[in-house]
Amino acid sequence: MAIKIRRPTTSTQRWTKLTDSRIFEPRGKKPEKSLTKPLKKKGGRNVHGHITVRHRGGGHKRQYRIIDFKRDKDDILAKVISIEYDPNRSSHIALIEYEDGEKRYIIAPLGLKIGDTVISGQKPEIKTGNSMPIGNIPAGIPIHNIELIPKRGAKLCRGAGTQATIMAHEGDYAHVRLPSGEVRLIRKECRATIGQIGNIDHERESIGKAGRSRWKGRRPRTRGVAMNPIDHPLGGGEGKSSGGRHPATPWGKPTKGLKTRKKNKYSDKYIIRRRPSKKRRKK
Repeated sequence: MAIKIRRPTTSTQRWTKLTDSRIFEPRGKKPEKSLTKPLKKKGGRNVHGHITVRHRGGGHKRQYRIIDFKRDKDDILAKVISIEYDPNRSSHIALIEYEDGEKRYIIAPLGLKIGDTVISGQKPEIKTGNSMPIGNIPAGIPIHNIELIPKRGAKLCRGAGTQATIMAHEGDYAHVRLPSGEVRLIRKECRATIGQIGNIDHERESIGKAGRSRWKGRRPRTRGVAMNPIDHPLGGGEGKSSGGRHPATPWGKPTKGLKTRKKNKYSDKYIIRRRPSKKRRKK
C-alpha cells in the first residue's frame, strides 16, 4: 500500500496525499452489479425532515456495495477476483467467487491478493482472510471483522488498518483487545476473520482542498465563537473572543470531555479493561 504525493504545481496539489489507485486490480473495474443497490441521500435528516446530523448534504452519487459481514458460507473455497475501492468505507473490499459460482464482497485484509483463496468454517487453516469462531483461533493471532452476537454479522474492527488480538480463552468467552485498547469478553461462537484490515495508509491521507470534502457530502462548518449570541452559547463578544466559557453545543450541552455513558449499562460486565483516556494516550 502506498500514498501518492503529487507534483506541487498548485497549492492544493502540494498538500494532497491520497492512496495510489494503481493498487486496485483490475484497474477501472466497475462494482459487481448483483452486489450493489442504490444509496439515497438524506442530507442529515430523519423521517420527519428534521436535521439530526449537521453539515451533511450534496456529494457525489454512490452505490452501496453489499458486504458479507457474516461469512456464513462454510467449507467452500472462494477465489479472490478483484480488490476494489468502496466509497462507503475507509477499508478496501475484495470480490470473491465461491466454487459453486456465487459471488460476495468481503472486507479486504492486508496482504490478500488476486488469485488467493479464502474459506470460512469451524476449523479452517489459520490464514489471512479465513473466517471461523473465535474459540478456534489461538491467542496472539490478529483478527478483524468480529461479531458481538453469534450469527448477527461483524460489528467490530471494520475500519482501515484496524486489528484486534485474542489475549486468552476462558470458559465460554475469549478476552479480545480491541484497537482502542479496551479488553472485552466475546463469546467463543462469534466469528472473526484472520489478519489485519488493509489500506493501513488511510490515516496518512490528506484531502488537500475543501472541494474534496464537498464531494464526500460534507458541508462547511461555522465555529461557534464566530456566531452571534442568539445562535450559539459561545457567540458574541467585542472583537475576537475565545468563548469565555466551557465548550458547549449550540443547544448549551457541555462537550469535549463530558461523560455521557449511562451507569449500569448491560455491556459493562463484558468489559474487562476500559480504553485508556486521551490524557494517558498523549503521555
